[in-house]
Amino acid sequence: MNWLWISGLVVVLDQITKTIADSKLDLRVPVEVFPSLNMTLCYNKGAAFSILSNAGGWQRWFLMAISIVISIALVYWLRDVDKNRKFLTWGLTLILGGAVGNLIDRSLYGYVIDFIDVYYEYWHFPAFNIADSAISVGASLLIIDMFTYKEPDIKSL
Repeated sequence: MNWLWISGLVVVLDQITKTIADSKLDLRVPVEVFPSLNMTLCYNKGAAFSILSNAGGWQRWFLMAISIVISIALVYWLRDVDKNRKFLTWGLTLILGGAVGNLIDRSLYGYVIDFIDVYYEYWHFPAFNIADSAISVGASLLIIDMFTYKEPDIKSL
């Protein structure tokens, strides 16, 4: 469980950056950081890529319930993970931090604060935040673990 500090750090960084974005940016008004990167404040009432954003309000409770169940499952999974499996452990803790970060927003405001706007010419990737980034990196680490982890040979034990 000594890995949970990573999840806590993700939550803190996520909440700090969202608070700054919400207080300093105007809704849907892009602020260019450099070419292909804007800070653009958006409120996402749905899931990833704004799926279910116009569902009428029930999605808030549904997505909160999913986040709670997943977070609890991740904590239990982390209790039993071989701590030598660094990709798996890092991945799970990053996903947990991201899930909790977005859960906080959803429970406090009814939406998730997004503000990172990556684009190319006129094409924009959906706005996201630190929690979303942690979840994506964490999922990538789980995939890497899946392809690189070798079960110990029982004969050599």
